[in-house]
Amino acid sequence: MEIQLIPIDQFQSYLVCTVRVAALLGALPVFSGAQVPAKVRICLILVITLALFPVLEPFSRGIDFRPMTVAFIVCKEALLGVLIGLLARFIFIAAEFGGTIIGYQMGFAAANIFDPQNQTQISLVSQMQNIIAILVFLAVDAHHIFIRAIVESFHLLPPGKLDFTGEAIPYLLEMAGSIFILGAKISAPILAVLLLSGLVLGLMARIFPQLNVFMLSFPVNIGLAFIGMSLTLDLTVALMNREFHSLSRNILEVFQLF
Repeated sequence: MEIQLIPIDQFQSYLVCTVRVAALLGALPVFSGAQVPAKVRICLILVITLALFPVLEPFSRGIDFRPMTVAFIVCKEALLGVLIGLLARFIFIAAEFGGTIIGYQMGFAAANIFDPQNQTQISLVSQMQNIIAILVFLAVDAHHIFIRAIVESFHLLPPGKLDFTGEAIPYLLEMAGSIFILGAKISAPILAVLLLSGLVLGLMARIFPQLNVFMLSFPVNIGLAFIGMSLTLDLTVALMNREFHSLSRNILEVFQLF
C-alpha cells in the first residue's frame, strides 16, 4: 500500500490555522479552565482544526514560510484568537463582578472558595453566578458561535493580513468597560433590597435603642439577598442570554475594525 505524504506547505498551513484555534480556545471560558485536562484540550484543538481545515486552507495559501515571517504570523494569529475569546470572557467576568458586589453587601465578604476554572479565590456568590453563566453559555450554544467565528475570521482576516493599528483595540477596550455596567445590572435588584433593608434596620435602631441591630442585620441581609436572587434569577439569565446572543455581532464588528 502506498502511503500518501502530506505536502509540506499544506502541513505548514494547518499549523498556522491550529495556532488561531488554540489561542481562541485558550481564552474561551469553560474549555480553558483547569478542570478540563490538557490532553482533552489539545485533542479538541487538533480535531476542530482538522474538521475546519478543508474550508480554511484556501485562505492560508501563499504564506511566506521563512522562519522570521512564520514567527511573526504565529504571534499575530495567537493574539487574534485571544482577543476573540476575550469577548466571551468579559461576560463571565461581569457575572463574577456582580456576584462579588452582592456577596460583599450581604455579609459574605470573607466567605471565599477556590475557583478551579481561574485558579483563584472568589466569593461564594461569584462562584454561583459563574456557574449560572456557564450553564447559560452552553444552553444557548454560544460555543458554536466561536466555531463559526473561526471560519469567518479566515474569510475576513486571512493569516498574515492582520493589522492591529485599526479601531479594533479601542473597541475591545470599550467592551471591557461594559463589564462594570453588566455587573451593576446583575447586582442592582439585590443592592436595592439590601439598601432598603439597611434603611429599615437604621430606623429600628433609632426607635429601639436596646435592639442589637448589628447582629440582627446578618441573618436578615443574607435571607433577603437569597430571596432576591431567587426572584430575579430569570432577569439574570435573560441578561446573560442577551449578551451571549450579541457575541456574533460583536465578533463580526471586531473583524471589520481590524
